[in-house]
Amino acid sequence: MTRLFRPLKLPSVTAYLIAGVLIGPYCLGALGIGGLGFTTHAEVESLSLISEVALGFIAFSIGSEFRLDELKKTGSQATIIGIFQALAATLLVDGALLVVHLVMPDKLTVPQLLTLGAIATATAPAATLMVVRQYKAHGPLTRLLLPIVALDDAVGLVVFAVSFGIAKTLVSGSVDLVSILLDPLVEIVCSLLLGAAMGWLLTQLEKLFNSNTNRLNLTIAFVLLTASLSMIDFHVGPVHIQFSSLLVCMMLGTVFCNICPLSHDLMERADKWTSPVFALFFVISGAELELSVFTDWAIVVVGLVYILFRSLGKYFGALGSAKLTKCEPQICKYLGITLLPQAGVALGMCATAMQLGEQGALVRNITLFAVLIYELLGPVFTRQALQAAGEIKPMEDHVKHRRLHKLAEAEAKKK
Repeated sequence: MTRLFRPLKLPSVTAYLIAGVLIGPYCLGALGIGGLGFTTHAEVESLSLISEVALGFIAFSIGSEFRLDELKKTGSQATIIGIFQALAATLLVDGALLVVHLVMPDKLTVPQLLTLGAIATATAPAATLMVVRQYKAHGPLTRLLLPIVALDDAVGLVVFAVSFGIAKTLVSGSVDLVSILLDPLVEIVCSLLLGAAMGWLLTQLEKLFNSNTNRLNLTIAFVLLTASLSMIDFHVGPVHIQFSSLLVCMMLGTVFCNICPLSHDLMERADKWTSPVFALFFVISGAELELSVFTDWAIVVVGLVYILFRSLGKYFGALGSAKLTKCEPQICKYLGITLLPQAGVALGMCATAMQLGEQGALVRNITLFAVLIYELLGPVFTRQALQAAGEIKPMEDHVKHRRLHKLAEAEAKKK
């Protein structure tokens, strides 16, 4: 698929997603031929373990972007922009969907629009990271982008908890301040503490080994263990203790890369090992996309409004806050475009939204519709923005020559 779409200059992420759609329940899977594709969504969900593992490694890799020497330069900018662009997306989506509610009150309720506004904060770190890696993007925009994508998860958790808490109150009529205010803060703090503890423990255990192979094995095992521990949840009185796997694994990577002197080399080795896992993750994500959402005109209308105003919120929120923090002109111009992809975190939020009962089904379908569009187009826009900012360099002539020379040598050996 990546070679098939090469003439169109599409990122590998988009090719993987389209491959997933093709083998999903609405294309080849619809033929009902065993082994040719996924015939049901239950078959796709049976591979959710691969997605969880991939997200753990994605978060671990993004955590390495929080090195203290880099944060001293961009930390305040990333924090301000991360908060501002997320809130701008929420406010614009809430405002636009409120107008839709006034026009079509029977199609969209206030609890639904509040929930969708909160989901608008989420940005997909996976697609962004894959585009950066594929094209070896490097520069001030890339250095600022990855920390912002990571911070976006924490901001999104708080905004979603507050908005969804209000939405549940409107539906049920009972106010639950613990779930609105306390639970999201507990989740963030517990996630950061667990990730930090695991990062420190990993660093101490790495000292026991001299072999790079053993160190790599330990690093991979620790990411898997940390992702597993982050799935635990329990109650302490009225407070629900749970963890965000993305935040936990990001913190694991952050602590590890800052206190382990060998972290840079180990991170590079782990990145090479995880490449096929990431490819599988995006193929599975493509197979999960539900094309049936296009059959309901109300979902399409509300979905288009959501996509348009979330995009405007991300772009102008990033533009305004980047200018406020005196970022370079190319960052101000292109940063917002790179924040458009949306997937995993948003899907997790819409799964929670099912607690609204019948009203939650519409929220889920609109989010699925938006994810379908964003996942297919978002990586393309990210690549174009990074290229326009001058952070994706064309392949050097000497690199092309070396590759052609190696291919010629290989052909000569075969003959």
